[in-house]
Amino acid sequence: MERRKFFQVASTGAVGLGLGASCSNMKGTDESGNNGDRASYEIPDYRDKIKSSIPGASKKSAGDTIVVALIGAGGWGSHLILQAADTDKNIRVKYICDVDDTRGGWAKSELKMKQGFEPEQVREMRRVFDDKEVDAVFIQTPQHWHALAAIWACQAGKDVYVEKCISYDIFEGQQMVKAAMKYDRVVQCGTQNRSAMDALSAREYIRSGELGELVAVHIKEIVDGPVPFNEKADTNTPDTIDWDMWLGPAPKVPYNVSRNKSWGYYWDYAGGYVLGNGIIHQVDFARMILDDPGFPKSVYCTGGRYFFDDNRDVPDYQMTTLDFGKYVMTLETGQCTPYMVKTSPEIRFGDGFPDWSQNATDIMIMGTKRVMHLGVMGGGWQVFDKGGEIVAQQSTVFPLQPHLQNFFDCVRSREHPNGNIVEGHKSATLVHLANMSYRAGSKQLVFSPEYETILNDSAARQMISREYRKGYEIPNEV
Repeated sequence: MERRKFFQVASTGAVGLGLGASCSNMKGTDESGNNGDRASYEIPDYRDKIKSSIPGASKKSAGDTIVVALIGAGGWGSHLILQAADTDKNIRVKYICDVDDTRGGWAKSELKMKQGFEPEQVREMRRVFDDKEVDAVFIQTPQHWHALAAIWACQAGKDVYVEKCISYDIFEGQQMVKAAMKYDRVVQCGTQNRSAMDALSAREYIRSGELGELVAVHIKEIVDGPVPFNEKADTNTPDTIDWDMWLGPAPKVPYNVSRNKSWGYYWDYAGGYVLGNGIIHQVDFARMILDDPGFPKSVYCTGGRYFFDDNRDVPDYQMTTLDFGKYVMTLETGQCTPYMVKTSPEIRFGDGFPDWSQNATDIMIMGTKRVMHLGVMGGGWQVFDKGGEIVAQQSTVFPLQPHLQNFFDCVRSREHPNGNIVEGHKSATLVHLANMSYRAGSKQLVFSPEYETILNDSAARQMISREYRKGYEIPNEV
């Protein structure tokens, strides 16, 4: 198969919460959702709105009921809401919301057994937001809906658990921070490793100096493959789905089951199946272990579609280099290799460690003295000396329930959660920068951490924000 590469330019305080003060607004979309060039060097205006605490709402006791709703009832969304119901005995799920009537049945039936009544199923998320009894929402939609749904929820006075990757582009992440701070909402990002038992101990080990000076951070998301993609033809929209609402902010196109079910392969809805939707867990965890560094000063990403000549937008392999000044971070993503495997459930829920050499989601942190390997979603960490001697380690288990419990605890206490939206935005920005470099023609992009803009390429700079369909805009003032 001839190797093919495709480029497309888009047409369309708590600890760790500080980013510096703002002196002016950064150009973005106007009230109609039309994006500007963003070439002016202005500090993003969300930064001076960041608060160290969440005022403005009465606290709840551990015995008070929290009423929640699920928005996006696919496989993971259904699993998430059932885990939430099992995590805290004083949670009541009032709504299952999905634009597709065929989804959510399993969650409803299981919840009926757990809580004694069946949640109401609705298509329109704004009906959920209008219900003053609802305290919090879980957003598990396709990626292109995350930001708008979260902002609408904040405006309606709801706390938010939003899945990764939390935003479609850099502008959306900024606006999500603004909305959370303006409306005094708890926003927990679905980056669960921030609630893992081994997170703090790994960070302390690096702080101790036993790893030496940082040299490089290598992060993988190499899922089992090669994975073919067979795009289906456009058809009439099934009666069971509100396709216009499913598209939301994205361009209007005819119904296509491939777009509906395999949205991660289209730039309109995500930043890639693997880079945009998978590696964010490792990126965010690595940032936490490294004391939450800010933004890199440059990015370079290359890759392509090397195995299949099909109609997917996104590449099947990408390699990204992010320059943080004192060290380099690489992101390796792909669906090409049958020999790389994710950490097994036995290790994720046990006390063992992966085979790091063929672990598909490995984080390797190289120091001048030793090297550390970390697993995500369970897997623990180990430090190796010369000759392969293990000098330190800690195992851990899958951290979903601790992350959910942290969210509920913060809904009650009005504190910022472990996966707070500020750090969620900074982690997501690394993924967005990688795709911006790739889609601009695999160019090295010079990034301004101060202004959060591209300094050397106007085409890439336009990808900081997308065009929105009428009725689904994210304006400057949220």
